[in-house]
Amino acid sequence: MSPDVESKPGEPATDGVDEFDVVVLGSGAAALTAALAAHNGGSSVAVLEKADRLGGTSAWSGGMVWIPNNPHMPEIGVPDSRDEALTYLGSLSQGLIEPTLAEAFVDAGPEMVRWVEAETPVKFQIIEGFPDYHPEQPGGKPGGGRSMECPLFPFDTLGEWADRVTVGPQYSGAIMISETPLGHGPPDGVPEAEAARRAEHDERGSGQALIGALLKGCLDRGVDLRTDARAVELVMDDRRVVGVVVETPAGRTTVQARQGVVLATGGFEWDPELVRSFIRGPLERSVSVPTNTGDGLKMAMRIGAALGNMREAWWAPTIDVPDDDGHVHSWMVNGERSRPHTIMVNRFGKRFTNEATNYNAFGAAFHNIDVTTAEYTNLPCWVVFDRFFLERYGLASYRVDQGEVPAWMIEAPTLSALAERLGIPDHAFEDTVERWNKHVADGEDPDFGRGRSAHDNWWGDSALTGPGRATLGPIDTPPFYAVEAHSGTLGTKGGPRTTPDAQVIDVDGDPIDGLYAAGNVMASAMGMTYGGAGGTLGPGMVFGYLAGRHIAGRPRR
Repeated sequence: MSPDVESKPGEPATDGVDEFDVVVLGSGAAALTAALAAHNGGSSVAVLEKADRLGGTSAWSGGMVWIPNNPHMPEIGVPDSRDEALTYLGSLSQGLIEPTLAEAFVDAGPEMVRWVEAETPVKFQIIEGFPDYHPEQPGGKPGGGRSMECPLFPFDTLGEWADRVTVGPQYSGAIMISETPLGHGPPDGVPEAEAARRAEHDERGSGQALIGALLKGCLDRGVDLRTDARAVELVMDDRRVVGVVVETPAGRTTVQARQGVVLATGGFEWDPELVRSFIRGPLERSVSVPTNTGDGLKMAMRIGAALGNMREAWWAPTIDVPDDDGHVHSWMVNGERSRPHTIMVNRFGKRFTNEATNYNAFGAAFHNIDVTTAEYTNLPCWVVFDRFFLERYGLASYRVDQGEVPAWMIEAPTLSALAERLGIPDHAFEDTVERWNKHVADGEDPDFGRGRSAHDNWWGDSALTGPGRATLGPIDTPPFYAVEAHSGTLGTKGGPRTTPDAQVIDVDGDPIDGLYAAGNVMASAMGMTYGGAGGTLGPGMVFGYLAGRHIAGRPRR
């Protein structure tokens, strides 16, 4: 049957039908964890990926995993407990976190870590000192312990699949987060000889390491992995999900699932209509894989799934950065905006928030609306910095030793001239900088509290010690620069609601027989908040594990 011929719901689209016990849609960390858990339970498993490469946004990420009370915390002497973790999440909830899902995540997280380390090539290590994103909240951890990463993983063990893992524009090579300034690694980075050694076996860090290890586990177990396979429709039989219709380069086909289907297809941030229909504020940029167009959401909606958390996303301020070929990429300005000698201002020339706050919480500042003009108060806005900042830290991929300042940075000899170039009131802008510099000299930001949190100082300049010094610094060294910032996202976090075992439920609150969801396609157990570094991948892997374990225990059709 040709790709443009519609099949009827519940009927195979071609005469040839593949059969597995479990079909997992997507290939990020949630998907691969679900596949491994289902296989471990005795099920035959197929993983179907829409894109031509595996890994999804997980492979583009920093690869950190946030798991409260994880089994590695005692190794570094950091106490944690179920009660502390639930208290912390509850303090951030605003009533949007379902207690049963929060409990499932906190309870199964340590179990998932022990299982995945025992049964797969995945290993974790704590990034010591990395604080939670709201560390001063009740139950928060200012000294870290809940954020973990994978050690380097040799991609030469993956055979032909080594070149079939997607690599994002911000990938920094064979390096772990703990070796970067964000992880408070050595200032000179990885020595040249060590980098050369790592290259011999194509050792990769961050999200590449996590996906590489999960992928190796799937390959070792004979999980059927397919790319260029876009799921478009769930196949139903007597109100039970029994398969999926898939579009491939060869046309449409049906893959039957004797025990069920796991949705792990990512969010819907690349579908403008879905974004306009559901998201609570402006979403101008996405740093996820462009194939996240809500396929899993649409399939679940068609069969009556209940939806939750639909207005939320994993927010992140971004800037536009062209690569050498002229392609513009969205770059998350996370560490950069937290460092000294930089602030952010809106079109009125005013600061409008704590620039060093965590990126998800920062998103709320973009959603303020002037009730008189009906305009977003803080868009457009700019990251403003001076020559000291540029020489010490650079911005995005640019460093001053690379030569001339790139065209995507706006440069001016004075603050007044910079304001003119930005089209903002010069007097207001100069007053803002003067006020900021005075507060820096006093060692305090009374306007927005920048530098009071352990989070702010961790993301700043770790070489600078003293109260707030890691993030507080004057803007006083000409020339001055600015780059427009945008309301961006790592991905959306709304979708079908689930039980604590990751079963999708319908609008009446009953489980849909044979359908599960994990990762950004599901209604996130985190509500509107973000617990700490790895707060997307941690829940994704936990609910992937719960989905795979539960589905493998189901009777085969």
